[in-house]
Amino acid sequence: MKRTFLKVHGSGNTFYLYNTDNENEFNWAELTKWLCQKNNHNGADGLLLVLPSISADAKMRVINADGSEASMCGNGLRCVARFVCDNLGKEEAIVETMKANLLVRKESPLFEEIPTYAVEISPVHFSLTSLPMEYKEQTEIRHQVIPEFSQTIPFTAVSVPNPHLIGIVEREDIANNFHQQNLAHNLNSENEYCKDGVNVSYVYPMKNDTIFVRTFERGVGFTNACGTAMTASALVSKLNGIVEDDVITVFNPGGFVKCEVKILGDEYKLTLIGNATVTASYILDTTDNQYKFVSFDETEEQKQYEKCLELVKKETASFAS
Repeated sequence: MKRTFLKVHGSGNTFYLYNTDNENEFNWAELTKWLCQKNNHNGADGLLLVLPSISADAKMRVINADGSEASMCGNGLRCVARFVCDNLGKEEAIVETMKANLLVRKESPLFEEIPTYAVEISPVHFSLTSLPMEYKEQTEIRHQVIPEFSQTIPFTAVSVPNPHLIGIVEREDIANNFHQQNLAHNLNSENEYCKDGVNVSYVYPMKNDTIFVRTFERGVGFTNACGTAMTASALVSKLNGIVEDDVITVFNPGGFVKCEVKILGDEYKLTLIGNATVTASYILDTTDNQYKFVSFDETEEQKQYEKCLELVKKETASFAS
């Protein structure tokens, strides 16, 4: 059997995208592990499945590089949004995810002619049980120094709906990822705090409307970007007065996005806006359950995106590693 897979990325967070009517067509964990091998066309961070939905225009599933499944992925959702809107000939659509049906829509380009989409990020919970996470007798962790994690960095725990631990850091903490890597490794190994692991992001304030975020993603490791992490970081920054504007520019190693944060009492309306780039189309032969790429065609879209990366490098050269 031969099947067509697209290679896509949002902010450098790279995925294969596959559209199917059969949710059980393959062993998705096994296939994703194979697709994401670094020596296999440079690998990827995961697999995006686009499936039929009885409650929305389409359904998205996200399989991480290690074969585990994520409840949501903001960068991946933008790529799925483009695929679904293009196929339906619509400017906006509803996509079913594990925890919610989310609005997606085409947006004006953030940079030159790069295809850009806005996606709703929901639901938002600060309760530790939503991650899940345990710390002493607390029900929440909000902008709090946790001595077991760091003597100086204030952390916030939030699910959007993926579990995130967000630390607001100084320049030296963002310039050197050693502390973040150790903490993230510990919290994603057997530990007493996060039994299912957690995404760990360090946030460096750049301006009153701009932050830089680096994320160690559960099931993946350090990524160029994580959409829900960038959105959670924007929310935490807004709640703690680190940024003032409702629309926040978020730089990351793989590019940049805009996050719109609207706070209505205890309710939060979050929108992630960024690129949805298609880099190539692959034909995969799956005869006898053996995987082999038989051809691929690259697009010109990555060349355009690389101009955006030059801007990012210029803005973050003094501290980003």
